[in-house]
Amino acid sequence: MSETNALASKIEVNGINPIPDSERYGKPSGLFPIWFSWNISIFGITCGIYVLSLGLSVWQAMVAGVLGYFLSCSLVGILAVGSVRTGLPTLAQSRFAFGYHGNKIPTFFGYVANMGWKVTMLSMASTTLADLLSNLMPFFEQESGYPTTFCLLISFVVVIVLTMAGAVYGYNMIVKVEKYIAVITGIMTLIYLFFFIPNIDFAILGDKPSGSIGVFFGGVVLAMTMVGLGFLNYGGDYSRYLPRNTGAFGVIFWTTLGIALPVSVLLILGVMLGAGNEALVEKAAHEPLAALTGILPFWFYVPFSIVIIISLISAGMTGVYSSGLALLAMGVPLSRAVTTLLNAVIIALGCFYLTFVSDSFLSTFSSFLATISVIMGSWGAIEIVDMLRQKALGWNVAMVNPYGQGGRDGRWTALLSLGIATFIGLGTITSSDPYIAYITSFLLSDDLKNSVFATANIGLIVAMISGAIIYALLTYILQIKVEPYTQK
Repeated sequence: MSETNALASKIEVNGINPIPDSERYGKPSGLFPIWFSWNISIFGITCGIYVLSLGLSVWQAMVAGVLGYFLSCSLVGILAVGSVRTGLPTLAQSRFAFGYHGNKIPTFFGYVANMGWKVTMLSMASTTLADLLSNLMPFFEQESGYPTTFCLLISFVVVIVLTMAGAVYGYNMIVKVEKYIAVITGIMTLIYLFFFIPNIDFAILGDKPSGSIGVFFGGVVLAMTMVGLGFLNYGGDYSRYLPRNTGAFGVIFWTTLGIALPVSVLLILGVMLGAGNEALVEKAAHEPLAALTGILPFWFYVPFSIVIIISLISAGMTGVYSSGLALLAMGVPLSRAVTTLLNAVIIALGCFYLTFVSDSFLSTFSSFLATISVIMGSWGAIEIVDMLRQKALGWNVAMVNPYGQGGRDGRWTALLSLGIATFIGLGTITSSDPYIAYITSFLLSDDLKNSVFATANIGLIVAMISGAIIYALLTYILQIKVEPYTQK
């Protein structure tokens, strides 16, 4: 058995501790299959339909989506560099900026973001498996054509068990499995395109009217929230095993490309498919994957559905792994394996809401993304600004410890910047989900709530820029020192 296979067969013992140099290995290019494998899912096609549905022309939607993807994914790559230098997962790395206990605030919301994404991915995996089972075994199908509740429950249990098994084993297992999934999903998605492309009406692509500049920026923001900003808080979890002297450009390039390349191609295809097909757009808002598999012949529908399920489970595997690290970073006194199992219960509750309570997948999905991205986007902007200070201080990992052990319990400059940015962001975005709407748009008048600025959630970008500027002002212009070391 090779060294790599031996590592993959063992449960990872590292938690949020710095990875020692003796356990580091690999090249930046190894980050590409990790991100590529679960971003090649055909859900990326549905995301293109979502961007188009804002009221953009085909060409505007393509440009806005690709621009939003690459901008946001490059931020993931930048944050991943810090983890290479220290060996820390991303949400432990941000203790540099926020302090040991102060960091628990953004870490909690990072955990919520991770879990929300995994609820979304695993809900789709469960419903896709249920659709497959009901088509193969008609007794699992209701008269309406939808799977029975029992079939959905069985599917959910299978998906959760498989996801948790991989997540408990940890980094080495994930890296090994994701390489094979990247190849399989990539090949099957290419085959899918042979059935998909004939459904595009190329003659009408130029007929859809253009949207305003505000709506265009709204498309950029929506794309950012659907992909890159959702990964900010755990981009470094998979780069921290790289050798300490690994070049920053390679980490940023391969991380960005692994995420943004597959979703950009799929988004472009989704935009073209959605143009002039209002029925498809409507169905995608409620059944994001069933809207796309309906065009397939049965002989290919079965294996392709299996590939979708595998891809979504791989996405859940990486996210649940990172969610366990987030709990450890908050100080939960449990092992990484136990925190991973705890996540299964929370995911089950979230999946229940998305499957049985929410009236629209799209409304809840987009509203959740915008809301949590205000917090985590602002956090990420502050952390990126602080990386200049971290580099100047030699990436000293003692700075992530509590006061008295080399670090600081809290850094008010970062916390204040995050608080102000979050207040601005939540107050200036809107939500189409009635429950999430209770915590948004409180700074807007009734007229402004219907403006392009509000409905496009451009307040998210305002929040990120505000957080970065405020923190940079306090740290580098006013040079307010919040000394991280114990006083001698």
